[in-house]
Amino acid sequence: MTKTFLTDSGIPIDSIYTPEHLEKISFDYHNDLGSPGSWPYTRGIDPEMYRTGQWIESVYMGFGSPEDCNKKLLNLLREGKAIGLHIAMDLPTQLGLDSDNLMASAEVGRVGVAIDSLKDMEILFENVDLRRLRYVGTPAFANGPIMLAMFIALGEKKGLALTDYAVNIANDSLKEFVSRGTYIFPPRAALKLTTDAIEYCAKNAPSWTPVHVHGGSLRDAGSTSIQEIGFGLAFLLAYVESTLERGLPVDDFAHTLSLRIYTDMDFFETVAKFRSARKIWAKLMRERFGAKKEKSLKLNLQIATSGASLTAQQPMNNIVRVTLQALAAVLGGGQKIRCAAMDEALSTPTEEALKIALRTQQIIFHESGVAKTVDPLGGSYYLEYLTKKMEEEAMAYIRKIDDKGGILPTLEQRFIQSEIEKASYKFQKEVEEGKRVVVGVNEYIEKEETHIKIIRRDPNVIKGQIEKLRILKKERDSDRVRETLSALKEMANHGENLVLPILDAVKAYATIGEITNMLKEVYGEYHEGSTIYR
Repeated sequence: MTKTFLTDSGIPIDSIYTPEHLEKISFDYHNDLGSPGSWPYTRGIDPEMYRTGQWIESVYMGFGSPEDCNKKLLNLLREGKAIGLHIAMDLPTQLGLDSDNLMASAEVGRVGVAIDSLKDMEILFENVDLRRLRYVGTPAFANGPIMLAMFIALGEKKGLALTDYAVNIANDSLKEFVSRGTYIFPPRAALKLTTDAIEYCAKNAPSWTPVHVHGGSLRDAGSTSIQEIGFGLAFLLAYVESTLERGLPVDDFAHTLSLRIYTDMDFFETVAKFRSARKIWAKLMRERFGAKKEKSLKLNLQIATSGASLTAQQPMNNIVRVTLQALAAVLGGGQKIRCAAMDEALSTPTEEALKIALRTQQIIFHESGVAKTVDPLGGSYYLEYLTKKMEEEAMAYIRKIDDKGGILPTLEQRFIQSEIEKASYKFQKEVEEGKRVVVGVNEYIEKEETHIKIIRRDPNVIKGQIEKLRILKKERDSDRVRETLSALKEMANHGENLVLPILDAVKAYATIGEITNMLKEVYGEYHEGSTIYR
């Protein structure tokens, strides 16, 4: 009996691919392939791609106190290379809780750096020239406008104009109701706040990225690659539609939006995923939204190697996994690429592990030769077949969401959540039954554990953050804080864009917790299982 082979998303794989496979799917060389830098951008958004320069090397770091994180950041920058920097924030910061909140104490500084106010941002970036970074940002999904205001205020403190540095805020608030769960406000309010940041940046900082939809988080939750781009692009489209309702022309802001998706261990499906995502975006922007400018049609694709694929068992094996995934990211044509560190299954990365992740990208670029030509896999019968099939199946998800009335009703019906849960269950069942081999987990198991150095939080971080908060509240202008928070509440009640009033509160040294609590008074707070969509 012939064995059946499938991609990770369940697409059947034949033993060999020929031109007949492309005929079966009505493959059209102009509308499905094209040339690099040209419609439909399947082969990449730049005609020369990496021949004119390396992709942006992204680094994800952040742990403990702002003081400790600053030291690690300065050490990283001594490498002398301009990088894209994502600062990991601890869970209290992501949830809008100050470090002295009783609900926060166990998590302060644990999975990222603790940021309570602009003062902490000033400490974190002390002696750091923001202009040296290709971009700087943070995975602030539920409180994006607050972190956006923090970076604006930080730049002002350093005497910089908005055009002097680039900021990349995750700000993908809707995704939180499907994965991770670090939501704060109900979905409609969350969508409103995300849109505020997009509108502000379109008018004042058009080179900044006010939102990147984090499809990778959907993969972490167990989605397939097809679901990752189908649902990820559906979220991105929801932000486009919400911004259009503000009266902004699509060509004024579409180029500022970004999709962040993962590379995976299924090498060819991963490359096809990136190519199909670009094609879908280009077609939707032109056909659904009437975009005219070429930059609106070119999907800004940020790629990260998959944290979900890393194993705590035999963690050194993760270097191989990351290398294969980084190669797929390059062959898929990403603009920004972040390699996970081999120890991320155990803790926030150590400096040594971060350096290996950076060196992985540099070796691929300088030594492998794969960056010397654009889309070297383009034209492969197998790859083009996969690309077209992934496009069709991802678009089927987008149409289902349209038929259900859009993202918000779809979330309320738990359609996306249910689809990902089923995919996650199927994957885990295959691992546990041995139908899917994960080296070191269910095959090639070693009895002796591999011990590697990991970062452990200094227990004094909590005390230090609470003490800094006490001093801040004593020394700041309390009347000014109350005035800015009151003005913020007033504007929120009137449906105004809140970036500027939040900025005023941030500059007065109001804390993230104080700003978030004021917004909760207006918008309420979302709890799992709630059917109230304000």
